[in-house]
This record gives sequence, C-alpha cells and structure tokens, in this order.
Amino acid sequence: MTVEITNALPDIPRIYTAISEWLACMVYVAVVPRTVSLRRTLCMGALGLAVLIGLQYFAGTLPITFWILGMCLAFAAMWAIVRLASGIGKRTALFLTARAFVLAEMVASLHWQIDSFIRPSSAPLWRLQPVLALIGIYGICFAGAWLAERHSFRGDETITPTMRDAVTTSIITIITFAMSNLSFVSTNTPFSGTVGQEVFYIRTLVDLCGFLILYAQQEQIRQTRATLELASINASLQSQHAEYLQSKENIEAMGRLAHDLKHQIVALRAELDPQQASAQFERLEASVNEYSAQQHSGNPVLDVILTTKTRTCADRGITFTAVADGKLLAGMDSMDIATLFGNALDNAIEAASRVADLERRIIKLALFQQGQFVVVRVENYFEAPLKHDAIGNLTTTKRDKTAHGFGVKSIRHIARSYGGELTITPQNHWFELHVLIPLPLARIS
Repeated sequence: MTVEITNALPDIPRIYTAISEWLACMVYVAVVPRTVSLRRTLCMGALGLAVLIGLQYFAGTLPITFWILGMCLAFAAMWAIVRLASGIGKRTALFLTARAFVLAEMVASLHWQIDSFIRPSSAPLWRLQPVLALIGIYGICFAGAWLAERHSFRGDETITPTMRDAVTTSIITIITFAMSNLSFVSTNTPFSGTVGQEVFYIRTLVDLCGFLILYAQQEQIRQTRATLELASINASLQSQHAEYLQSKENIEAMGRLAHDLKHQIVALRAELDPQQASAQFERLEASVNEYSAQQHSGNPVLDVILTTKTRTCADRGITFTAVADGKLLAGMDSMDIATLFGNALDNAIEAASRVADLERRIIKLALFQQGQFVVVRVENYFEAPLKHDAIGNLTTTKRDKTAHGFGVKSIRHIARSYGGELTITPQNHWFELHVLIPLPLARIS
C-alpha cells in the first residue's frame, strides 16, 4: 500500500531545473574538444537555454501521466545542445548527455534540499538570499564538475566512445534516474522515503552515486585506451628494432659479397681478353659498387636505416636525398633511432609510392643542429587526400584503423620522451614532418 509523503517539499521550480540542465550541458561542451566556431557555440548555448526553459514550462502543463515524456523531451533537448554546440558525433553526444543529465539532476536536488532547509516555506523565491544560495550552490557544483571532467577528458584526441560504452552509460543513467525518483512513484518499497527531506536526501545521494559511477567508468575507459595504445606503440618499437637488426645483417652480408666479387673480377680480368671482357667487367663492377653503397652519417644505427630505405626508394622509383649528421644522435637509444626514422621514412615512402608522376616521387631527409636543438625534417610529395579526425589530427588512410595509425604516435612518443615535440605541416602537396629535441639528448621519461 502506498503511503503519502509526510511534509512533502514542493516541486523544484521549473526554471531552476532548466538552468541546472543547461549548465550541465555547458560543462561538457567546455571540456570536450570543440570542432565548431565559438560563435556557433555561444549561439547554440543561448538558444538551448531558451528551449530548455520553454520545455520545462510546457512539461508542467502536461498531466502527471506524461511526466516521463517531459523528461525524455528535456533529455533530447540536452543532447541537441551538446551536439550542436560542440560539433561532436551522435554517439559521443549521447555518451556526454547521459552524464550531463545525472549531473543536472544531482545539483538541482541538492540545491532544492538545502534551499528548503534554510528558507521558510512562506518566503518568496526571488529574494537576495535564495538567489545567492542558488548562484553559490550551482556555481560550486558545476565548477567542481568541470574541473573533475576536464581531467577525465583531457588530451588532444577525439572522444570516440564505443557502442558498448554508450549503452553502458545509458543503462547507468536510467537506473540512477529511476532509483532517485522511486519515492515519488511509490513509498511502499525498501528504497523509498516517506518524509519530504528524506525523499530529497535519497534522491541527491543516488544521483551522486550515479555520477561517481559514471566518472569511474570514464577513468576506466581512459586507462584501458591508454594501455592499448601504449602496447601498440611498444609493438611498433619492437617491430622497427627487429627490422633494423635484420637489415643490419643483410647489409653486412652484401658488403662481404661485394668485397669477394671484386677480387673475383680482378682475377678473371687477368685471365681473359682485355678488349672484350673489359666492358662486361666494368658493368659488373659498377653494379656491385652500387649494390654495396652504404650511408655514412656518423651513427651506425641511422646508417642502416638510411641504407635500407635508400634501396626501398630505388626499387619504387623514388628520389631520396638525405643530409644527416648522425653524431647529433649520441645519447639516443638505438631502438628509438630505428623507430623514429623508420616510421618517418616508411610513411613518406608509402605516400610517395602513390604519386603517379615518377618525377614527383621525392623524399628529403635532413638531420641537423639549430641552436640548442636537434632538428629532424622529413619531406615528401603526396597526392592522395589526407584524413583527419574531428579535431584535426591526422588519421590512417588504411581500413583497419585498429592495426594502423601508430607510426606518428610512436614518433611523438619518442620525441616527448626526450623533451621534444613533433609537428606536421601538409601544404601544397608537400608533407613536412618536423621533430625538435633539445640538446643534449637524454630520456626524461
């Protein structure tokens, strides 16, 4: 049997609910990378506040049986505000709106609970003290939420929750909303309150728990994603280093072979007719010299990488020029050198190979000192259109995005581990990759 709530508090004023929902939306618009202009964000924000206020007062005119419909309309409006004001995708907007909805419910309930406790029931709402309480409580709560969520959503990459993440967040939100409002539906349950303040206390506490669960969920998603990314980068490091070791063995073997062939040629020349054999032997010797040619930059690891990539470029009809002072890399781990230059040149070779005009298949590499920095610059001509994510970062052009796209991340990871930074400048069909690392080279992480 349902018992009426004793000393029931009045409903939260509609305008308070609308303001709480709007501020919650603005919190998440502020913490995620924005892909639209500030002007559009401000316009959508102002329009969104008006829409939410209108919806709340419209929902107040509906019979109590349409209460859920009113909440669904408010949620839909919040979703539209978050999406249009930030420019994010539909799923991401759903992921964030669910969190904003729980936050808005919690703050509105907490404020009304405190306001009802300190303000006499006969006192009007729009006096100085209630207004200051509203500004103070809303300000503290939403500023705290912004600081906390800013930490959760920090980074320079687009937020792309999986379908599983979005569904899980939606389920948590629905359960939180249902449990926090259960007392208004029925007081005859083990989780319902029967006294006005008690009902709001339960509601605030359940909403707080829901918000903390969603916060913990986001932390787990972020840590899982970071772990997977780090594992992929380490796999790339190991792969590049293994390639370097294999290339080193091949180059040494070819050097020995070339050396032996030279001796054989000398011996044969002494035994054959000079006029007929000379031309053939010269061609053979020239081809051997070309095959045994190696880069000598002053760093043995870089030499292997450049020699290997030079031959790859020759096979693909790419003109590759390298001016490198390898001595500048003293202090850098050999695996880091192999990964940095290997990834940079692999990406350049892949892009240059797609250029139809052989005259434009060009790659330039430079390694030099500028002031107190080591500068690595890799340039290549490209024709295929580049792909970017929502905030402008380059993404892989390959279909399997889970297995590719870590080359640039590996380079950036290495640069930052030495206190440096990576910049990329695609302009007029020229792709320029710059790595700037302070001297002396030493790992800082």
